Amino acid sequence: MKLWGGRFTKEENQLVHNFNESLSFDRKFYRQDITGSIAHVTMLAKQGIVSEEDKRAIIEGLEGILADIEDGKLEFTKEHEDIHSFVEANLIQRIGEAGKRLHTGRSRNDQVALDMKLYCRDEIDELDVLLKGLLEELLGIMEKNLDTYMPGFTHLQKAQPVTLAHHMGAYFEMFSRDRGRLSDIRRRMNTCPLGSGALAGTTYPLDREYTASLLGFDGPTLNSMDSVSDRDYVIELLSALSTIAMHLSRFSEEIIIWNSNEYRFVELDDAYSTGSSIMPQKKNPDIAELVRGKTGRVYGALMSILTVMKGIPLAYDKDMQEDKELTFDAIDTVKGSLALFTGMLSTMSFQKDVMEASAKNGFTNATDAADYLVGRGVPFRDAHGIVGQLVLFCIEKGIALDDMSMEEFKAISPVFEPDIYEAISMKTCVEKRITIGAPGQEAMKKVIAIYKEQLKA
Repeated sequence: MKLWGGRFTKEENQLVHNFNESLSFDRKFYRQDITGSIAHVTMLAKQGIVSEEDKRAIIEGLEGILADIEDGKLEFTKEHEDIHSFVEANLIQRIGEAGKRLHTGRSRNDQVALDMKLYCRDEIDELDVLLKGLLEELLGIMEKNLDTYMPGFTHLQKAQPVTLAHHMGAYFEMFSRDRGRLSDIRRRMNTCPLGSGALAGTTYPLDREYTASLLGFDGPTLNSMDSVSDRDYVIELLSALSTIAMHLSRFSEEIIIWNSNEYRFVELDDAYSTGSSIMPQKKNPDIAELVRGKTGRVYGALMSILTVMKGIPLAYDKDMQEDKELTFDAIDTVKGSLALFTGMLSTMSFQKDVMEASAKNGFTNATDAADYLVGRGVPFRDAHGIVGQLVLFCIEKGIALDDMSMEEFKAISPVFEPDIYEAISMKTCVEKRITIGAPGQEAMKKVIAIYKEQLKA
């Protein structure tokens, strides 16, 4: 069934139909299309544009179509151009003449815009649930690891000691911002385009505010041309998805490094690892690698929609049909990545002793040794040079700063006293960092309390 056949005298070429059709992918929002149609006909009846009898018949027919699709009794067939014509054709077949009145006062242009908004809004809600689940997992790890010492890095070089709780807190911040971005997008996009017509509204006395309220929008869109040609919310969503994917990729990269034989900071659960077909000793971090790899796919979707939209004049143009497949794929990719990553994280074990030993052997307490000297009157620039000599000495002997004897300390600087060992212990190095945002236990407890409140909200 074509919604536009009256003006044409020839059948559409089959190749043209195949190139033009969108049912193969826009079937994904059959539920949103039916929901929008029910709201539309409810408004038409309220305004006296269709009869109550026709309204009841149309709604009953639409609900039957929805139930049959979800039960697998009604299959999508190739002769229909898109989800809109599929639903309408089946409605007319089921209820007859009344079904032809459903499309009164609307165009496929505002119908497409509505369906895409409803779909993106629903998916944002599902993404938020997945992000919240990941944040809860991170918070649990933080609470259990306030005194799990590990090296903090800059330039992928060991820098200063931190805790696993502090390290996980950095990712908590990232994914919290991701939730905030999605919330902002949802709020900004939550206006209803239905009633905009093809581009210039309609002569029917529609109550667009009523339709918007039925569909949970904050109100109607205020310019019919923009309403049917706006894809800013898609671009914003794909940008937010790209940022989520980037955060997951960074986290995956660290897990991949930590899982290596050289680090051994983590042990991945067998359920989230694979082996080698030729090397029996291998246990590969495939989930983390795939999450890292799929990031480029999400980036590609963002660049695609930006490219599609960059040269489109007002108002609607068929180019915009390209927004769907790439958006659907990016959403599914990020949702799958979030679910699998959270599962991997929840089953992963941390090798605490290895982490602490790595922090000690990487001279992460060198800055604290310099601060020790400064506290005893040595200018910082001189203290920096003295500790540099200590590090060189330890490298030559293959030991950590903590392993030096008192005589060896004093041979380089007589200022050192036995309390240097306490000053450069991992516990002291971390615990004396007490400002908010630092890794000290008291500071971390305050931050965790704030995070808990955020998740409640």
